[in-house]
Amino acid sequence: MELLGVKIDNFSLIEVLQKIQGFLVDGGQHQIATVNPEFIVLAQKDREFREILNRADLNVADGFGIVLAARLTGKKIMRVAGVDLIENLRLRLGNNKIFLFGGENGAAEKAARDWPVVIGFSENPENAVELINGCQPDILLVALGAPKQEKWITQNLAKIPSVKVAIGVGGAFKFLSGQVRRAPRWLRRIGLEWAWRTIMEPSRIMKVWRSVIVFGWLVLKARAIAAKDAVG
Repeated sequence: MELLGVKIDNFSLIEVLQKIQGFLVDGGQHQIATVNPEFIVLAQKDREFREILNRADLNVADGFGIVLAARLTGKKIMRVAGVDLIENLRLRLGNNKIFLFGGENGAAEKAARDWPVVIGFSENPENAVELINGCQPDILLVALGAPKQEKWITQNLAKIPSVKVAIGVGGAFKFLSGQVRRAPRWLRRIGLEWAWRTIMEPSRIMKVWRSVIVFGWLVLKARAIAAKDAVG
């Protein structure tokens, strides 16, 4: 489906993992985006970012707001949270070599300690391509935040030929390293993980504003325009 000009793929977590398994053996290089409401908001004014998302091999719906917005248009889409995707990569695709790039405050290093197939990590963008090439990973997880991580992957993936799958993962390293505790499952089920994260990380308030208030307004505005066009 398309939401405010951005492509969203409707796959379950299991289907996404199957897609990734296929990407790893088909001989190509593939970019995956974990699209949340903030991505949609940023893409409205950042044409380059929007085009990158629409060219990505797979865009998963990472955010309850995406699910709700789809319902308003009469469509059903399955949520695949970025953290859940990475956790399942760790459990189900353990034979593939992984490199962690990005994050801050040592999150990538801490996450790597409990993940034996992680063969390298770096927070420094300046020499990242050289370090990644030296490790020859199959999967690259990039945690620079949107849209920086998606743009970095687009600009550099061809320079890292061993990488078959590159995924922008936002703040996932914070959870994998234990730096930030994830919301209880019941809060995730009712779509309030964003509120939990705001309490745990008050500095995220602008992200929440874009993801909840601005995104909600854009969706309702688009819905009203569509309804008016249908009548007139």
